[in-house]
Amino acid sequence: QVQLVESGGGLVQAGGSLRLSCAASGRTFSTYSMGWFRQAPGKEREFVASISRSGGSTYYADSVKGRFTISRDNAKNTVYLQMNSRKAEDTAVYYCAASSGAFAPVGLASYNYWGQGTQVTVSS
Repeated sequence: QVQLVESGGGLVQAGGSLRLSCAASGRTFSTYSMGWFRQAPGKEREFVASISRSGGSTYYADSVKGRFTISRDNAKNTVYLQMNSRKAEDTAVYYCAASSGAFAPVGLASYNYWGQGTQVTVSS
């Protein structure tokens, strides 16, 4: 079992930067691929980025490619999402998730554990 707690959300101006963190409990963090998803009001939850167990492979949604960077520190049981060049359409609740899959899956159904989410609001 893995418990995930996101932090770092808040209000940021368009064009600004923000870094989200997700701290995981337990000693098996390195055995999980990790992902970030987001859900805007009235919309379905969507994939943002994922990273493999070792951090060697990463995947991004086209909408964030080149602006967001996912990374992880297995020694600290933490995964990060660095968000640059923020746009108003990035406003959403951001969720961290863990998957037992090895190759950083992009589908929601592949993730076994979810955090409670952190609100990110981009003002124009």
